[in-house]
Amino acid sequence: MGTINRLEAGEWDYLTKHFRICESPPSNSAVSIPSADLLDEEKCAAYLDQLTGVLQSPSRMVTASMFSKRYAFLTVVPGLYAMTMYNKGIDLSIGSSHLETSPDQRSWLSHIRLGRLHVSLPAAGKRSEWRDRIANSLFAEHLAPIWRSVSKVANVPMPVLWENTAVRLFSLYEKRMEAEAGGEARSRMHEDFEYLTGKAPASLFGETRNPFGRFYGGSRAVSASKPSVRIRKTCCYYYQVSTDREYCTVCPKLHYAKDGRS
Repeated sequence: MGTINRLEAGEWDYLTKHFRICESPPSNSAVSIPSADLLDEEKCAAYLDQLTGVLQSPSRMVTASMFSKRYAFLTVVPGLYAMTMYNKGIDLSIGSSHLETSPDQRSWLSHIRLGRLHVSLPAAGKRSEWRDRIANSLFAEHLAPIWRSVSKVANVPMPVLWENTAVRLFSLYEKRMEAEAGGEARSRMHEDFEYLTGKAPASLFGETRNPFGRFYGGSRAVSASKPSVRIRKTCCYYYQVSTDREYCTVCPKLHYAKDGRS
């Protein structure tokens, strides 16, 4: 695997602007934490409890679900965007990542700070193997262990955490990349998305089966005037922290109730 020590300036600028990934000195925020600390049950629980106050969440479980959405955005999205759009791999290993959070009265602002920016390129004819290494580092060695820790201390089901991750992945490929990719990047987009949502082995995700395949179902129309959407299979509990206490438009609780199912 060939390596380089940088992204192009425009590439890095895009990632920092849109996905809140950065290289910077650590902050003094009380709710900032090395990603690896989330594997420690006591530290993970303490972090989620601090965040519960910031989000004014009713429980650690709800907080954990909201946290997983944000953490997946900060790690999975820039990592896969760089892999597919730039054909470059960013080292987002758990040991090199630090979650920086700035509590605010109006919103929860956060970013991932990298201890060092290490970028890889696939060797000629070896992109599939290179892609597997990126996925394994990002999912099996980083996200899956954190999700297991979060699930245990917050009593939140693993499927909820993985579907929160899947929603980020689907949106990345089906919306952002679909609008931006052209040429070789477009070919990689289709190939990588098909692989991650179906063909990739469970071992790359640290699970017994591919965690995205089960959530990659067909879309359905929710009304005659709106486009089809993919209804979630799990509830993320967003309605418990939303100001209007309403369900997400793709929440299974909402649509099962409309269908007359419990």
